Amino acid sequence: MKLKQLLTIKHKTSGRDSKGHVSVRHRGGEEKRFIRIIDWKRNKTDIKAKVLSIDYDPGRTALLALVVYEDGAKSYILASSNLKVNDVIVCAQIAPIKDGNRLPLKNIPVGVPIHALEFQPGKGAQLVKSAGASAYIQSIDGNKANIKLPSGEIRTFPGDTFATIGQVSNIEHINEKLVKAGDSRHRGIRPTVRGVAQDPHSHPHGGGEGKSSIGMNPKTPWGKPAMGKVTRKRKKASNKLIISRRKNRK
Repeated sequence: MKLKQLLTIKHKTSGRDSKGHVSVRHRGGEEKRFIRIIDWKRNKTDIKAKVLSIDYDPGRTALLALVVYEDGAKSYILASSNLKVNDVIVCAQIAPIKDGNRLPLKNIPVGVPIHALEFQPGKGAQLVKSAGASAYIQSIDGNKANIKLPSGEIRTFPGDTFATIGQVSNIEHINEKLVKAGDSRHRGIRPTVRGVAQDPHSHPHGGGEGKSSIGMNPKTPWGKPAMGKVTRKRKKASNKLIISRRKNRK
């Protein structure tokens, strides 16, 4: 089901900045897409909403749920894997623990899968929004909750921050394959040429006779270290909130 007031055309940039220079490579040629305006904050607290339909959004991997509130307002939200048409959901301080309901972390039992998590109260959903993703509450201590994120990182969040119950929908998305070049072009992804196949003026890995290897540490076309280089600042303020780093961090 489509609602015109909840649709907007995705603006094409083709990887170029305001001056027309290519700032992001390998972008362009995508299809014209209408993306849905999603209610990330769900500010209508203590007002029940009914799920009208589960819809596809070309701009994201997860499915969306079109809901109508008791006051007649309609909006899109991320659909959880077990959310169905005609289900009744609510965003409140205290609510039943079932898919689609949104409530503070301090009021969610340990071990329950959650998604659409926010960093600070009132910011709206910022984390765990892609298809099949879910985070888990490991412990709650006063007004602090320790959450295990999909990356494996364990991080402390304020207990007043909201999250939605359930795993994000479209779990089988990870098994989808792009079977032809056109599948990438429709998504706005242009062909990528390996650095070693280019000339030395175009890429640091280029040049040489025949099949030459990189011969040095991997670099970007601008000579910056790539592939495994840690870019996070050592003295970042939020480091104190991270209990355990993600497992694949180098």
